[in-house]
Amino acid sequence: MSVEENKALARHFLEAAFKGDLKAMDEMMAPSFLGHTKLLPDQRPDREGIKWAYAHFSGAVSNLSIRFEDQIAAGDKVVTRFIVHATHDRGELMGVAPSGAELVYTPIAIDRIAGDKIAEHWSGSTGLSELRGLRLEQEVRERERIEQELSVARRIQQASLPKEVPALENWQITPFYQPAREVGGDFYDFHALSEGRLGLVVGDATGKGVPAALVMSTTCGILQAISQALDSPSPGEILSQVNETLFARLPSNMFVTCFYAILDPERDSVSYANAGHDLPYLRRRGGECEELRARGMPLGLMPKMSYEENETVLEEGEAALFYSDGLVEAHDPKGAMLGFPRLRALIAEYGEKGALGDFLMEELYSFVGEGWKQEDDITLLTLRRSASPS
Repeated sequence: MSVEENKALARHFLEAAFKGDLKAMDEMMAPSFLGHTKLLPDQRPDREGIKWAYAHFSGAVSNLSIRFEDQIAAGDKVVTRFIVHATHDRGELMGVAPSGAELVYTPIAIDRIAGDKIAEHWSGSTGLSELRGLRLEQEVRERERIEQELSVARRIQQASLPKEVPALENWQITPFYQPAREVGGDFYDFHALSEGRLGLVVGDATGKGVPAALVMSTTCGILQAISQALDSPSPGEILSQVNETLFARLPSNMFVTCFYAILDPERDSVSYANAGHDLPYLRRRGGECEELRARGMPLGLMPKMSYEENETVLEEGEAALFYSDGLVEAHDPKGAMLGFPRLRALIAEYGEKGALGDFLMEELYSFVGEGWKQEDDITLLTLRRSASPS
């Protein structure tokens, strides 16, 4: 082939490659074709590899045009300098989602020609840095979007938590709430009921981020409204009504676990019902630790659910702990969970000096060690009967 024919073959090959004409590329490549440089990171050096790379490129862009600037031929090699213009708007390219950006490539290609086929191909381009820049920009925007969503979720969650803790004679109510970076659906609340009774609730909506925060906020509002509308001494009845409302409103893949207790200060009693939440613990004066058991399905999963109720009486100095799974599911550096048996043992060890929540958090920090990254929200709500004034 003449010098001019070699130049024309190189131009036709480059045009076919960038436009994704795989049939034309096939016809112009030698059976033993070898590509020495990569258009895309995962490209193989053979015929199929270069076809895959250019098919991927052409499928990701539109408005593609090629302008040839210079060509030099020497022996069996042709050097081509050209400019490629394209709009990145059709597909992902080098990990970058379609951006609408106008891409400008200024490659220099070297092709070795054997007979009338392209036998080897080298290319260099200043356009790849533009794509890398776009990828970094998209990653920054994605991080900013996630941070904004987390901020919204935190505001929703914090706005739904009570601003004040009820003050009851001879009773201490101590909440502790510590959100994780990736906000979950933890909540707690207090409901003032008739005859001096008080509703206490701890729960957890499934999921993370804004969806969990929205479900948590909705659940708090429904619990508050139904508890005050019914003004019932029955925690099971309240949970049953809340379940019906949530079942009609929640997406099918979401639900809420919830423990609902009603404190009657006149009788020193706590009646309670549980919608699939982690079992609270009651520490007796002698150090024994009991589970507050009651059967019931999580809220929002199935309609027409009933919830078992039980009741207990707290003597002076005794305390009940309601909590979320962020406490028991915390891991130590070796991957072991704090777990329910360890939590129960810690509550039994508690010496009644200082707040139970503070004691448990100190033990948690000792368990997880330095550098711990909190995986889930941690919510503790302690109800303690104080000694009566003599």
